Amino acid sequence: MRPVRSSAILALSLSTATVGLAACGGSDGGSSTSTYAVGKTFTLALSADPGALDPQGSASSPLFQVSKFAYDSLVSVDAKGQVTSGLASKWSVDGKTVTFEIAPKVTCADGSAFTAQTAADNITYVEDPKNKSPFLGVFVPAGATAKASGSTLTVTLATTSPFVLDSFANLPMVCDAGMKDRASLKAGTAGTGPYTLKEAVPGDHYTYAIRTGYAWGPGGATTATTGMPATIQVKIVPNETTAANQLLSGALNAAAIHGPDAARLEAAKLDHDDAQAIVGEQWYNHAKGHDTADPAVRQALTQALDLAQLQKVITSNRGGPATQLAVVAPAACTGSSVEGSVPGTDLAAAGAALDAAGWVKGADGMRAKAGKPLSLSFLYDASLGSGGSAASELAVDAWKKLGVTVKAKQLDENGMVNAMFGTGDWDIAWEPLNINTPEQGVPFFSGPAVTAGGNNMAGITNAEYTSHVQSAMGKVGTDSCPDWLAAEAALFKANDVVLFANSKLPFFSKGAELDVLGSVVPTSIRMLG
Repeated sequence: MRPVRSSAILALSLSTATVGLAACGGSDGGSSTSTYAVGKTFTLALSADPGALDPQGSASSPLFQVSKFAYDSLVSVDAKGQVTSGLASKWSVDGKTVTFEIAPKVTCADGSAFTAQTAADNITYVEDPKNKSPFLGVFVPAGATAKASGSTLTVTLATTSPFVLDSFANLPMVCDAGMKDRASLKAGTAGTGPYTLKEAVPGDHYTYAIRTGYAWGPGGATTATTGMPATIQVKIVPNETTAANQLLSGALNAAAIHGPDAARLEAAKLDHDDAQAIVGEQWYNHAKGHDTADPAVRQALTQALDLAQLQKVITSNRGGPATQLAVVAPAACTGSSVEGSVPGTDLAAAGAALDAAGWVKGADGMRAKAGKPLSLSFLYDASLGSGGSAASELAVDAWKKLGVTVKAKQLDENGMVNAMFGTGDWDIAWEPLNINTPEQGVPFFSGPAVTAGGNNMAGITNAEYTSHVQSAMGKVGTDSCPDWLAAEAALFKANDVVLFANSKLPFFSKGAELDVLGSVVPTSIRMLG
């Protein structure tokens, strides 16, 4: 039986196991087709609703997953990190020039042709700041321009990009009908993908039907392959225990289960594989008017925590220490930017830092400055499960011992995205950003803040980080990795963001075989008889 290969994606839901921005890939061939069934429905659980379905409108992981069913990218990246075909049959990178040759006979779900001009229009759309696509600077390098000539798409970059093909492998391409009427994409699809949306019931389910004649999937995958499901139904199941029960009963074919319920699914011998991902990532709001904009406050909040203990609790003892910002397989760089950069637990030093900054304890043991209490809001993603809830209680208790009042609130993925990219009404947030190249993280750690139309949701300004990034961007591929690791270390030393836990997140399946590379690869699904 073909193994389930899994890797987390940029989850921007930033949520665990799937922002996310990771690689995608195709089927690896599989076992004998005699075991495969025809005409079946594949049922997948997501922990949160994808919201508006415009594939270039949000970086939430549920949207990223459902977009894969209806949309394709220019190229793909397989589990070994090798670039393979997608909408483009050929590609090349020469300094600041990236060229793609669009494969012949690629059609959209409405029967129209997908052309190099369509691809150029997509890139131009993402590049336009007024469209507020979160993929600007993430999947499409900022400042890039695109031109079409016949079937050839030429992208000119503002600066060299070490992992530019990995980025384009994650950009869903919209067909002309959707480009002309973006409003139609909120509850519909207009793509070249292997499936088309047939029914959308927000908060409950989304149903997709297979396309005949599709033959330009990752590495040339086609829907004519025996065993591919005729229908895909995506169910919204926020509760992991419910999802686990439905997997065991056969009501679901696949789901990511990260918490304690994973143990009983393993005991039941369900097929699964584990994806390396960041689970514990703490953000501070640096925006004006937030007390966490003060470096002394951020340092104290970090030093008050026992990060090793939080790592064990948030991962339900299934994980390990954090290592670097880009861990999704196939990770472009390997090493550790965390070790020696994140301060250890030191409650005395934390208290001294706050004292020096004017935040002094009152008779009740809680801190204030000029009569203003040090009271902070703390949001954490519901997809972190019971481990996230337990770890958040430990963190709040540690901050209380420091004399800081922290009010914790759990939100679903859409709520987290709305707060961090919309209202800005937060001081501390636990929202893991999962990516496979450090280049993809740059807009989230530098550049324009959300209020200025950027993706820098925490409003981070770190000159040392920016300097190392500039050095990295002038290099090719893995030659840039030492600079990237130095850039990340600069963020941690300044307490701009805190990494404290990695985990292997299991993705379970029953009654089907599939590959999971950041998200379920539609053309890899095979229903079992």
